[in-house]
This record gives sequence, C-alpha cells and structure tokens, in this order.
Amino acid sequence: MNYRQMTAPCGLDCFNCPVYLANENEDLRAKISKGLRIALEDAVCRGCRDEQGSPKFLNWSQPCNVYRCITTRGLNFCSECSDFPCDYLHPYADRASEVPHNTKVFNLCLINKMGLESWAKAKAKSVKHTYFKEKFRLS
Repeated sequence: MNYRQMTAPCGLDCFNCPVYLANENEDLRAKISKGLRIALEDAVCRGCRDEQGSPKFLNWSQPCNVYRCITTRGLNFCSECSDFPCDYLHPYADRASEVPHNTKVFNLCLINKMGLESWAKAKAKSVKHTYFKEKFRLS
C-alpha cells in the first residue's frame, strides 16, 4: 500500500477510514449510505489525495483548507510546514465523538517520530481505537 497517498496531509489515515473501506465492502457501504443519508454510490471515498481534498461523500463544493494549503506550499504533510501546527489543524469538540479529526496533530507527530510506514502499520489503527473506544485516564 502507498501510505503517503493513503494518508491525508492533515494526518488522517484514509486506509483505516470506514468510507474508504466501503469501496470493497458492500455491507459497510450500505451502513454508511443509511447512516449519512446519502446514495449508495456516494458512500465511498478513494482517500483525501485522490479526491483532491474534497471527498464526494461529504458533498463539498471545494477542497478543505488543509488540502489547499498543502497543495499551494508543495508539502506532503502539515508537519513539514514551518507554521505547524496552525489553526487549520485546530481540534473542535463539535462531533468529536463521531469523527477522527481531533487526532490529526497527534498522528502527524507520530509520523515524524516513527516514520510514515511504521506509524501506518503499527500505530494508526490503535490511535483511532483509543480515541473512540478507550476511557480517559491520567496514567
């Protein structure tokens, strides 16, 4: 797998995203279609980079700010930028329990520390699992 292509510039792991996985899983696609109230054929995504920062299932009229910024600056990931982290990566509480966007900066730091392929193979899935399934603890 081409992990650079399948990791969004902001650090989201497209290769673990249910909407990406729905490309090969009809049952998952049907669940996503029903849950998002979108047509079955729209309940898939090829990944941020292949969708040019504007996934069809979101029905956006233009790419997200992160994708536009990275494209303009000629970078692969936000963490390569001298302005990292910036407000385009700011975490929000709105829908935080439903979408993985608050994990972006953490993922980018892990990519820098571990390398893209090591992060993708050993850590990306567990970050998402911890974020959505584990209980908060101080130690």
